Amino acid sequence: MRIIDLLKKEAIALNTNAVSKSEAIDHLIVLHKKAGNLSDADTYKNAILEREKQGTTAIGEGIAVPHAKSESVKTPGLAALTLTDGVDYGAPDGKPSDILFMIAAPLDGDLHLEILSRLMVMLMEPEFCQALRNAKTADEFLNIINNKEKEKYPDAPKPQNTKNNSYRILAVTACPTGIAHTYMAAEALEKAGEKLGYPLKAETNGSGGAKNILTKKEIEECDGIIIAADKNVKMARFDGKPVIKTTVSNGINKPEELINKIIEGKANIYHADGEQDSISSDEKESFGHGIYKHLMNGVSHMLPFVVGGGVLIALGFLIDTIAGNSNAGGDFGSTNPVASVVFWIGKAAFAFMLPILAGYIAQSIADRPGLLPGIVGGYLATTGATLSSPTGDDSAVSGFLGALLAGFIAGMLVNVLKKAFGWMPKSMDGIKPVFIYPLLGTLLIGLFMLAINPFVGFLNIGLSNGLSSLGETSKILLSIVLAAMMATDMGGPFNKAAYVFGTAAVADGNTWIMAAVMIGGMIPPIAIALSTTFNKRKWTDEEIKNGPVNYLMGLCFITEGAIPYAASDPLRVIPSCMVGSAVSGLVCALFNCACPAPHGGIFVFPVVDNPFGYIIALIAGSAVGALMLSLLKKNKRELEKA
Repeated sequence: MRIIDLLKKEAIALNTNAVSKSEAIDHLIVLHKKAGNLSDADTYKNAILEREKQGTTAIGEGIAVPHAKSESVKTPGLAALTLTDGVDYGAPDGKPSDILFMIAAPLDGDLHLEILSRLMVMLMEPEFCQALRNAKTADEFLNIINNKEKEKYPDAPKPQNTKNNSYRILAVTACPTGIAHTYMAAEALEKAGEKLGYPLKAETNGSGGAKNILTKKEIEECDGIIIAADKNVKMARFDGKPVIKTTVSNGINKPEELINKIIEGKANIYHADGEQDSISSDEKESFGHGIYKHLMNGVSHMLPFVVGGGVLIALGFLIDTIAGNSNAGGDFGSTNPVASVVFWIGKAAFAFMLPILAGYIAQSIADRPGLLPGIVGGYLATTGATLSSPTGDDSAVSGFLGALLAGFIAGMLVNVLKKAFGWMPKSMDGIKPVFIYPLLGTLLIGLFMLAINPFVGFLNIGLSNGLSSLGETSKILLSIVLAAMMATDMGGPFNKAAYVFGTAAVADGNTWIMAAVMIGGMIPPIAIALSTTFNKRKWTDEEIKNGPVNYLMGLCFITEGAIPYAASDPLRVIPSCMVGSAVSGLVCALFNCACPAPHGGIFVFPVVDNPFGYIIALIAGSAVGALMLSLLKKNKRELEKA
């Protein structure tokens, strides 16, 4: 079945006008009714609106594809609309939509998914879309679609599954936060596999751990594996199988292309004994992306130690404060017996922060053989071990900088060892990753850290002392910059860089930096929530409905709550949030606030130095952010109707 079999001339309207998303939807439903596709237009409209509540069906670049399954659909069909002036359809890129296809599908079957997938692939070509915009008649419009579909989807029998319903292709998806893109990529790949006739199973490495885990039998029987991930995943299990490694965004946007590479035998064989990971020539990642991926692997594993340990330490301070021991000097946090227990448990967790960071950076680079050398290198960075003093020297503690260096160097050393011992017979493959690589890798990284600790330690201590001795003006400026960075990409590289800098500063005792970082990360969701509450003209019904959730997310220091709003209008939302966060950083610095806990939001406010000043910073930044949104965002011409 072709797209033109579902699109009648009566269901096409070209170069018309609509002033809102709602009016465009109504127009498309009228076209469906004219074509005889619907038995009850109102019921079908309700189904369309319910689908829109789950998220906009606009895909950007002026395209929207509203769709729904309903018992009111008599005949599966399409309706098409081009507009002289686009409407605000809530597209991810913020552009108005001027080409709209509406898919009507009955409840029994997934026809609308197949056609939606085919349409979206075709609509990703700008020349095709421009030709549709320029079409003058319905016949011309249909011919453009038919010719493009024949070009991209020529008639040919689908390849048959020869493995008795086993999975022909496997996939693993993962992103640093593991909240949205991980699952979007898995869904896109599985649907593309179903469409192409190659059953596909996707394992998701999300924030709650790995789900839908690939079994040994599935891996043995599959034709190949797609790794669509922005952080490293367990690779040793894929030894000897064709593997393609790519970004999670390609898993979302190019699923068929990736599957076809496996089908056509263009994936290289992956070897877990140290050969470079298989990456198709057009999928090679940039040097910067590789560094970011390895760093995020270390940071994501480090965060539970930072958060758990840091909050327990802060609770120890709080208990000691309540017990009247706030003037205990160096023993503060451990004077009261209860405070002491909580404090030292937190210290124990916090002590693992840098070894875990280094270990998982090394593991990301060299797989499991890199874990031990990385952890040992990170530990030596915390003790300040040197050639003259292997047990540790306080003046040579290289801290966070040393642990970063240890992680990357340990991973690279293990990869060098893998190549150096590549001459050994295959019968020795079992002993290399569990004995030779960890043993020699640990020895080499140990000697390296003993040699460089004095130099990096000198730099680390100088940086710490420099931060501690900053003048009032410099502290204010740094607080403003760090707080604004937290709102720049809300979970991306800038946000993570500021947060990692803040946690490293906590370890060195510069807790005023963490105060600016945390308050800056709390502002974007709260500012958006305030704006959706008190300035409803700027937002859609769906955004207003979901707005109150951002109060809680912001107060809990979950900046990512602002991402959907920023994605829908980045040029206005992101600058507004950055200004609000910068103001909060400024007020925080002016009140000399400091926060010993690296996470927790309002739940750790009691342990903040000058908590009232911190609350004022939160209120001021949120109010300014909400005000900026009111000034920059345009009014919605007509709110969506639920």
